[in-house]
Formats: sequence, C-alpha cells, structure tokens
Amino acid sequence: MVEYKDLDIMILGGGPAGLSAGIYASRGATNAAVLDISLMGGQPSNYLEIENYPGFPVIGGYELMEKFQEHANKFGVKNFEMQEIQKIDLVSNPKVIETLDGTFRAKSVIVACGAHPTKLGVKGEIEYIGRGVSYCAVCDGAFYKEKIVTVVGGGNAAVEEAMYLTKFAQKVYVIHRRGELRADKIVQDRAFKNPKLEFIWDSKINEIVGENVVTTAIVENIKTGEVTELKTDGVFPYIGFTPNVEGITGQLEQDVNGFIKTDSTMQTSVKGVFAVGDVRNTPLRQVITAASDGAVAAVYAVKYVEELKEAPALETVKVLRPSKTLKEAKVQI
Repeated sequence: MVEYKDLDIMILGGGPAGLSAGIYASRGATNAAVLDISLMGGQPSNYLEIENYPGFPVIGGYELMEKFQEHANKFGVKNFEMQEIQKIDLVSNPKVIETLDGTFRAKSVIVACGAHPTKLGVKGEIEYIGRGVSYCAVCDGAFYKEKIVTVVGGGNAAVEEAMYLTKFAQKVYVIHRRGELRADKIVQDRAFKNPKLEFIWDSKINEIVGENVVTTAIVENIKTGEVTELKTDGVFPYIGFTPNVEGITGQLEQDVNGFIKTDSTMQTSVKGVFAVGDVRNTPLRQVITAASDGAVAAVYAVKYVEELKEAPALETVKVLRPSKTLKEAKVQI
C-alpha cells in the first residue's frame, strides 16, 4: 500500500469541476492530484452532445471531457483513477483520504464528487434497474429499438434525453408533475416538434411493474387522482440529482438535500476544504459553472497552502529573564 504524504491539494472527482481545479492548482505551482472512483470525465462523458459550452457550438460530451483531461495532463496534474475510497478525513491536518491502493495526505482538499440521478423512490424501480429502468439514455438507448419508453422529468436533461431516445424507440412518453416544462425554450421548441414524443402532464409514476423486464408504469394524475396503466418497455427518470457525499456527510455543513454549503470562494465550513460543481449548493448545474467553480476553488486553495507555508511555527528559543539567567521557553514567533 503506497502512502502519498507530500500533496498540497487533493481533488476528489475527475469531472469538469475537478479537472478545472487541477489545471488551476497546477498552474499555481502546487503539488496537486485528482482522484476518482471511476474514469476521468464525470457525468458529461455520457452526454451525446453539449451545445452550451462556449467555443464549441456542438461537441460530444466524451470529446469535451477528453480535452479537459489533455489540458490537465499538459500541466502535470497527477491522475488517480478507479480508486475505491475507504475513508475520508477532512477535519484533520493534513487531510487524509484512504483507498484500497494507498493513503493520500494533503494540506487542502477540493471536493468535486458530483452528483447522481435522483431515484423515483417507487416500488419496482430498484428491482428493474438494468431490466427496463435506466438513468442514462446514451448508455442504454440502443436497447430500445422500436420499443416504447417513458422519461420522467421536465428539465433540460429529461427533454434532451427523451429526444435522443426517439432515435431508437417508436414512441417516447414524457411524464411531468407540472403542466409545463422547465427546460430551456429552445429545447422545448424542438421537443414539441418531435412526432415521437407524447407528454403526460400533471402526473407521476406510482409503481413500475414487469415480468422479468419492465412492462407497465402505474401513472397517477396528481390533480384528478386518476390512475392509469401505461404500457412501456423502459423507464428513464430525470428528476434531479443527489450529491455524492458518502464518507463526507457530517464533516462539512450541508443543506437539507445534502449538498455542501460554500461561500463565494468555494470554501466550506472546514478551513482548507473547498467544494465545487454538482456536489455543492449551486443555483445552476452545468459544465461551464462546474469548470468555473473548480477555477475559483483552486485559486483559493493555492492561497491557503501558501499561507500555511508562511505561517509562524512554535520554536524553542532562549529568553533573557530579569534574574539574569537564561531559560528555554516555547514562544510563538
């Protein structure tokens, strides 16, 4: 088991926020590393296309994240991928992250763990994951060629993934709790023109039913209370995100949904620990805001590390006493 003791900044998460932080931390002449439980790139690597990242009118999510990683590699950011984390201690000094492969010690930590899709929390959802329930249209869409699928949600992710699924499925239902979408107007306009999409308003799924694989969604209209059986081969929930804070909860101040609270510098409630991207309580979760968070946090993490190096230390010095004798004393200088 390897022990890494001399890191200035450890970044937990290799998505756009983490890689951006790595670039800025390395440019700040610090010894920085990025650690991830999977491959670098994070959630955007699964996006078919990204249309709102400046400089790239349209770019594949995987391609964009490859460019992020190439940029980080150029500045010598250390990458530790596929690390199974056993323990995280953000309160001690130095901070300690233990994995199956090694122990990392760092003066400062930037938490960029991201978030995962929120589950519906209904009967049948967990049982049918991989057998009709999926949280990634790009990953699993091709399995639904000429089938009927159902997307749950009304934001950009839900509507964009629903449109992507129409490339394979013969029909795609979109179930939304409200009477109108929350997605951007340009996304809505495209969706309403798609003949394969059908919207089910003011409704929710109460149960997912199947026989080895998903066959039916039990849908309730939340205004009328009417319950119907919707025949479907797959259910794709896109109702929000839950922060990846396992192993961190209780060490940092969080909001009621578990997202980490930060100030404008991305500083958390623990000095020297910063949080960026989808894991923090941000008003917008996009690649561009995640990258921005990473840059801000890294700048202030570098400043924190520099202040630690310049901080006065306790030293043993000789002090002249009125008794005309010299005694050793511990003093702050």
